[in-house]
Amino acid sequence: MVDLAAALGSFALVGVYHLFLSRWLKRDPLYTVHALNKLAREAWVDAIMSNEKPDVLAVQTLRNSVMASSFMASTAILLMVGALSSVGFAEHQGSALHALNISGDTAPQTLAWKLLCLLADFFVAFFCFSMAVRFYNHVGYLIGVPARLTQNTISPALVTAYLNRAGLFYLLGMRSFFYSVPLVFWMFGPVFMIVATIVLIAALFPLDRAPKAAIRAHGEISREPLTRLSEVAEEIVTKRSSAK
Repeated sequence: MVDLAAALGSFALVGVYHLFLSRWLKRDPLYTVHALNKLAREAWVDAIMSNEKPDVLAVQTLRNSVMASSFMASTAILLMVGALSSVGFAEHQGSALHALNISGDTAPQTLAWKLLCLLADFFVAFFCFSMAVRFYNHVGYLIGVPARLTQNTISPALVTAYLNRAGLFYLLGMRSFFYSVPLVFWMFGPVFMIVATIVLIAALFPLDRAPKAAIRAHGEISREPLTRLSEVAEEIVTKRSSAK
């Protein structure tokens, strides 16, 4: 029961952290670096599709994104294999894993469930990175169509949506990788899982927070809740034009 409570508490901490970020995003659309990335992708797609000549930079950028996602998907598979191979190690070295376990359950069934959760986490990461590769490939074909030749079915908004979806799957895959740290420490006891979750959240917050210098470079931006990032981009352009 203690291990189950620790797992639920860890999930709750991660959920509260992301709820905190979503609440702040409603107040400030540029609060997180992920929101800035969405804004950058939208501007990037508009710039590429408005260009009449084929852009080699777009091909190289998408190729790098596909290679990065493929590498992370392969890494997830290797970690799954490593987790499966650790089952035999756990059977022979179970006492070493439970040496620091003070209040948790040390039964083999409990350890098997912990390994299963770790495998599920790596499988989610593999699935997300594979989906990211899929959408990056779709964007590679769609972004090559000039804006003047696009029809209602192919537009910069559609390409942006596909690109943002690829970025979302890549983000979820990275989140799954990060959460494997508390799951690994869960093997040594429920207390270590809670501590690892708190440390993980403390390490992620400065990475998720948008750099203040980048926001100041665009001038003062209204803190009113906005419905679309395009409104933020329009406001930034207006601020910079008035400054000139």
